[in-house]
Amino acid sequence: MTVHDSAEQQHQFFIQRLYTKNVSFESPNVPTVFQDEWEPELNLDLNIKHTQLENDSYEVVLSVTTQVKNKNKVAFLVEVEQAGIFTIQGTTEEQLEHVLGSFCPSLLFPYAREVISSEVLRGSFPPLVLSPVNFDAIFWQQKQQTKETH
Repeated sequence: MTVHDSAEQQHQFFIQRLYTKNVSFESPNVPTVFQDEWEPELNLDLNIKHTQLENDSYEVVLSVTTQVKNKNKVAFLVEVEQAGIFTIQGTTEEQLEHVLGSFCPSLLFPYAREVISSEVLRGSFPPLVLSPVNFDAIFWQQKQQTKETH
């Protein structure tokens, strides 16, 4: 994708590769957890990190940890690191930070969500489909918190 701003500087964004870097599924209380009435409590944790690879290429890793408890017992825990290599050119430092912290994770999340859903079904649990996440809101909230602490 190429975008032109008023100064005619070209902003370019390319997806080089999307991949699952790590997957873990644990179900420590099987088979007893299957005998309890199903009243799940979901805890979701998101983490984003990025690394500059070379020139204008970056690896962005979205870590998603999903823990579901049933009657205060861990039913299952799924951890996924969904990653991508992106080429980003012609941006200011602030724009680059926004692309890496919001736009890229937004592209990665549907893949992570699918991996989690698949692992949960393989574990013989009821389907789990995570709701969409507003990474833009998370990004700006973190920026605001960083400003307040400095």
